[in-house]
Amino acid sequence: MTETLDHMDQSKIDHQKLAQQLLAQAKAEGVELVGPNGLLNQLTANVLETALEAEMDEHLGYEKHHVTGRNRENSRNGRRTKTVLTEIGPVQIQVPRDTDASFDPQIVKKRQRRLTGVDEIILSLSAKGLTTGEIAAHFDDVYGASVSKETISKITDKVLTEMAEWSVRPLDPVYPVLFIDAIHVKIRDGQVANRPVYVAIGVTTAGEREILGLWAGDGGEGAKFWLAVLTEIRNRGVADVCIAVCDGLKGLPDAITTVWPLTVVQTCLIHLLRNTFRYASRQYWDEMSRDLRPIYTAVNEAAAKEQFTEFADKWGPRYPAIVRLWESAWSEFVPFLDYDPEIRRVICSTNAIESLNARYRRAVRARGHFPSEQAALKCLYLATRSLDPTGKGRARWVTRWKPALNAFAITFEGRITPTVI
Repeated sequence: MTETLDHMDQSKIDHQKLAQQLLAQAKAEGVELVGPNGLLNQLTANVLETALEAEMDEHLGYEKHHVTGRNRENSRNGRRTKTVLTEIGPVQIQVPRDTDASFDPQIVKKRQRRLTGVDEIILSLSAKGLTTGEIAAHFDDVYGASVSKETISKITDKVLTEMAEWSVRPLDPVYPVLFIDAIHVKIRDGQVANRPVYVAIGVTTAGEREILGLWAGDGGEGAKFWLAVLTEIRNRGVADVCIAVCDGLKGLPDAITTVWPLTVVQTCLIHLLRNTFRYASRQYWDEMSRDLRPIYTAVNEAAAKEQFTEFADKWGPRYPAIVRLWESAWSEFVPFLDYDPEIRRVICSTNAIESLNARYRRAVRARGHFPSEQAALKCLYLATRSLDPTGKGRARWVTRWKPALNAFAITFEGRITPTVI
C-alpha cells in the first residue's frame, strides 16, 4: 500500500514538473497559454495526433517506420490537415492516411468537425436559456470559432430521440406524493398563443424528486386528457400514488381516482398561496405570509378555522377576493390538516416546484415564443436534464426524508416499501 501511494505521489510530482517545464518554455518563447497558437491548443493537437497515430498503428498492424511495414499492400500515405472545434476552441491537427483509404479513426472520426464535449457545451448553454444566436455569439467571443445557428439547432435536435426514450422510461411502482404543475409558454400555431405544458413530479420512496414527464396542452384539457396522461404513467409501472397534489384542473381529480382508486387528492397549497399573492400588493406579501402560516400549520381544522377567521377580519376589507378564494378552496384544503407534520412538510414544500419553475421560466423567457410544440418541449427537456448536476440537491432531500418516510409508512400502511439507497 505504501509503495502504491509513493508511486502515485511521484507520478503527481512528475506531472507538476512537466507542467512547470512547459509553462516556463512557453513563457521563454513568448507563447500564450490560451488562444489559437497557445500552449493548450498545441498540447491538445499533440494529444489528438498521438492518439490518431496509435490508431493507425493498430489498423496497419505495425508502428511507424517499422521494418514490418515494408512492401505491404497497405501503408501510411502522408497526412491531411483538419480543424476540429474543441472545448478550448478550434484546433488544427494532422490526420494520418493510408494508401487504400480504409483507416477509420475513432478519436476524431471522418467528417467530424467537433469533439463531443462541444456538443455538451451547446446543450448546456441551450438549457440555461440562450438562443441559437446567443450561443453562436458565445462561441465566437470565447473560442474565436464560427458555429452557425443551423448547426446549433441540429445539435440540440439530437436530444429528441433521447427525450422520446425518457418520456417512456419505466417508473417506480409507488410514489408517496405526485405533484402536477404547469408552466405557460408561447407557441406559434398559426398565431402565437399561450399554451400550458404540464409537468408531473413524483417523490420516490427514497425521498428523491423525479420528473415523470412533460405534456403539452391547449388550455382546454378535461377528464379525457388527464385520463390519458395518468394511464400513460400507470402503464409505465406506477401502480400506486398515496397523495396527488394538484390545483383545480378540470377533470383531473376524477381521472386520478379512476386510475388509482386509493389515492388522496389534495389541493396544492403552493398554488393556493401563489394565487393569494396575485390579489395582494407586493408590499403586503411578507405580512400576509406570516398571517397565513398559522392556518396551514394548525393542528386541526377547528384551529385552522379560528386562524382563518382572524385572517379574514384583518385582510377581508382590503382584499375580499382573497377571503373568497380560501373559502371556495376550504373543503379541498382541510384534508391536508389530517396529516402528520412530516407529511405536511413534503406536500407544502415549495422549494422543489418553485426552483423547477424558475429554471423553466429562465429557459423559455429568452426565446419569446416557439415555432412548434416540439420545440417548446425540447427546450423544457434540456432544462430538465441539466437539473442538479452536482447531486447536492438530491443529497439534501434524501437526508431529510427519513422522518417523512416513517410517517408515510404509518399513514399509508402496507402501501410504502422503502427503497434501499
